[in-house]
Amino acid sequence: MADAVSLAFPDGSKREFPAGTTGRDVAESISKSLAKKAVAIAIDGELTDLADPVRSGAIEIVTRTDPRALELIRHDAAHVMAEAVQELWPGTQVTIGPVIENGFYYDFKRVHPDTKEDWPFTPEDLPVIEKKMREIIARNQPFTKEIWQRNKAREVFAEMGEDYKVELVDAIPEDQTIRIYKQGDWFDLCRGPHMDSTGRIGNAFKLMTVAGAYWRGDSTRPMLTRIYGTAWAEQAELDAYLHMIEEAEKRDHRRLGREMDLFHFQEEGPGVVFWHSKGWRMFQTLVSYMRRRLNGVYEEVNAPQILDKSLWETSGHWGWYQENMFAVKSAHAFTHPDDEEADHRIFAIKPMNCPGHVQIFKHGLKSYRDLPIRLAEFGNVHRYEPSGALHGLMRVRGFTQDDAHVFCTDEQLAAECLRINDLILSVYEDFGFEQVVVKLSTRPEKRVGTDALWDRAESVMMDVLKTIEEQSGGRIKTGVLEGEGAFYGPKFEYTLRDAIGREWQCGTTQVDFNLPERFGAFYIDKDSEKRQPVMIHRAICGSMERFLGILIENFAGHMPLWFAPLQVVVATITSDADEYGSEVAEALRDAGLHVETDFRNEKINYKVREHSVTKVPVILVIGKREAEERTVNMRRLGSRDQTSYTLDEVVEALSREATPPDLVRKELARAARKSQA
Repeated sequence: MADAVSLAFPDGSKREFPAGTTGRDVAESISKSLAKKAVAIAIDGELTDLADPVRSGAIEIVTRTDPRALELIRHDAAHVMAEAVQELWPGTQVTIGPVIENGFYYDFKRVHPDTKEDWPFTPEDLPVIEKKMREIIARNQPFTKEIWQRNKAREVFAEMGEDYKVELVDAIPEDQTIRIYKQGDWFDLCRGPHMDSTGRIGNAFKLMTVAGAYWRGDSTRPMLTRIYGTAWAEQAELDAYLHMIEEAEKRDHRRLGREMDLFHFQEEGPGVVFWHSKGWRMFQTLVSYMRRRLNGVYEEVNAPQILDKSLWETSGHWGWYQENMFAVKSAHAFTHPDDEEADHRIFAIKPMNCPGHVQIFKHGLKSYRDLPIRLAEFGNVHRYEPSGALHGLMRVRGFTQDDAHVFCTDEQLAAECLRINDLILSVYEDFGFEQVVVKLSTRPEKRVGTDALWDRAESVMMDVLKTIEEQSGGRIKTGVLEGEGAFYGPKFEYTLRDAIGREWQCGTTQVDFNLPERFGAFYIDKDSEKRQPVMIHRAICGSMERFLGILIENFAGHMPLWFAPLQVVVATITSDADEYGSEVAEALRDAGLHVETDFRNEKINYKVREHSVTKVPVILVIGKREAEERTVNMRRLGSRDQTSYTLDEVVEALSREATPPDLVRKELARAARKSQA
């Protein structure tokens, strides 16, 4: 067939079609029902419009239920929102409206028709816009694409008063075409693709919030109004997402941090945490737990907080990470700039621990018999984050990394990656995270190291990835992120899912060809030759602060007893029970629990409510009768039931429950060995 297009289908079959055949034609050639369901096509994985002529390659017909269609639904919803706004408020300028995670947004410039002043949108406008959007969707207007000459696009948008669109047209490179998408009479500048009509969007969408946004993200440019929305393929998915958002607001670690009196932030220390006693206790509980998990496997070290700029130049951080680093001089150098005796060097506050660990590895000659060497540090690091990006414990400027670096031989790489994997998954399981995804990120375009090094490392890590999935019996999901590795080597990323379905990327295992070479790190092999070690970066929690934020939100403040900053409150009903209440509290403290007493002259229901707000897991209620019988009434957080225990029973039960899971495993293993002996 002359000028034929050759298409390969998912079932392995191949067919030829005349040049000019569209995606819709291909779908109809398979079945009329498929053509009705189709919303786009994918050629070699690239989504295109149904109306586009196909080119040779592997083709897939994308229906509305295909996960890839969700991005199209959201893209189309953004266009419909823009049309709705301009129908409701003619003269409003439409700027940029991309798809984002879980939804979309559009930036608008609205001017009041009477005062001619900026007229930002408000939350009260959103239901009105939503109603108009549903009207437009019901019209079921087709999306059609046109290619315009650059001059035409500029003239049309200029005549419409769309100054921002003119600027966007001018920014499009000369070698790219100007695409215009129409839906009825309304149109916009857009790369596409789109579904075939507005009706395909459905009604599972909602406009969420409004916010200010500078044009092009530049604070010197005009302020626009950004309207955020979410859209889903089905109403049930929208409902589930809105429920998750509602739950997330209830679980916001910043609010819970205030209620539980854990920490605070203030202007004088932007992006750094002011830990209160209970929060610091929780932080130290996490560090102590991690220390126990590393004991006997890693050597804990501590590298300096500030180092001369030259070291960071050698590592490469000063070149490619400088904007995110904090640099300092001595105060004397500032106050006496002409003093030749003063130290005028620039020092950088470390944004990461790895260069320091390489220095520790290099100190003294290392043999292949010494490897692997595993160095761990709970290192306090500082990174500059824009003020708008700061978000409680989740995004800070000063934080602690549970960082470790393994120096090993090439032959040891697979075993070390598996050892790290087992530790990471075990830690997550101890905190109740059982749904974990492990993905391998492969070589990016810009990278260091030879292709042979990358081939070897990726081959080893791919085998490790298969082993991880096999050993978990399919419980741990795996995947590959093509081209998303670090510039210095491939990496594993560990993503866990919390109680309300959100995903958090926490742990990493990264192979590094770069730093050992830059710093000239070596060991002596069995042939007495110098060899460069393989360096593995490893983090489990990542940022300890962020991990704590995740835990607080995952448990909604209802922390497991072993991890709660305040585990028990002993509350008395009458002053006659205060002396016995003190005895109960002391017995629990002797058993290692964190306990407070509440002997105030307040009603017991008031005390219970107050301590429930601060998320105390256990409240022991003691009255005159309990004091006489030497018993307690235990009340659990979130429950109205009370259970009576003797003092000995409650001490034994709570001390057992408050034992960290790693120590429980050790005790069980010790008991098993004893029984076998």
